[in-house]
Amino acid sequence: MMLAIVILFLVISLLFYVLFGGADFGAGIIEAFASRHHHHTISKAIAPVWEANHIWLILVVVILFMGFPPIYAEMSRFLHLPLLALLIGIVLRGCAFTFRHYDAVHDRSQRWYTLVFRVSSLFTPLFLGMVAGGMLLGRIPAQLEGNSYYSLFIAPWFNLFCLAVGVFTTCLFAFLAAVYLIGEARESGEQKRFVRAARWANLALVLSGALVFGAAAAEGLPLLATFLGSAGALLALGLATLSLPLLWLALLRQWVILSRLLAGLQTLLVLGAWFWTEYPVALRYTNGMALTLFEAAAPQATLQQLGLALLVGSALILPSLYFLLRTFKKANPLQV
Repeated sequence: MMLAIVILFLVISLLFYVLFGGADFGAGIIEAFASRHHHHTISKAIAPVWEANHIWLILVVVILFMGFPPIYAEMSRFLHLPLLALLIGIVLRGCAFTFRHYDAVHDRSQRWYTLVFRVSSLFTPLFLGMVAGGMLLGRIPAQLEGNSYYSLFIAPWFNLFCLAVGVFTTCLFAFLAAVYLIGEARESGEQKRFVRAARWANLALVLSGALVFGAAAAEGLPLLATFLGSAGALLALGLATLSLPLLWLALLRQWVILSRLLAGLQTLLVLGAWFWTEYPVALRYTNGMALTLFEAAAPQATLQQLGLALLVGSALILPSLYFLLRTFKKANPLQV
């Protein structure tokens, strides 16, 4: 029972990090392609809540470390390079945004802060997606002996499939940010520009999704067959596809709340389909074996304490986040 609760918190934390932290990264991507007139709106949207979004990533790390030590160990060993790049990107992005937004002196250094903020916003999601792809592709060696440095630490994540997953993740974050920013715009003209950005990002997201399936086939991973063979995954992808016309209509009519709900729903459906097909597998090895959540679970005593801490912590964190958003995200007169 407690193992199921811990797994549930792990999945929810991942989904929330994508929905909220992902949009945070995506805002930096959208800013890189937006005019200077929109930079203030984007910064104002990020400023009050960007740090709080990392709660979900911290939860993921803690749950893996405490609840599934073998998975944490394997990731830290074979995927440490993209994980290091991911952490560096998070730190650089946070520092650059803080210095740029709160610096008392505005001089030429602001240009460097802006450059670091945008570049790290673009490449951090890329490495996050490459880590996810590396866990499931099946290039992680089953043993250290007899393998080169490249086979051990480069090949598991530096390949076409992982790159495609990274591009998909980047497009997803940009899409979420563009949709969320529609509700942050204070002028009708600015809102229309974010709508246009959301439509382009959605198109890029669909194309990058097709790229993931193509790259999987090129790398010998039967991803398409796996999805087609799962009724749950087919249902989720079918619903996500059917909701596309409604999403575009909501964007065209600038229905802010409905657009946000549909964007979040599509994200949950796509990721849910992936989780459905892979569960309970967490890592795949080159010898065809896999490490599952059940096999990697910590002793029952540890799971009991971890599950209890998560239940108590959620009772404190969720209301706090609600009041944070309610305080800083006032109602927008342009929202419908």
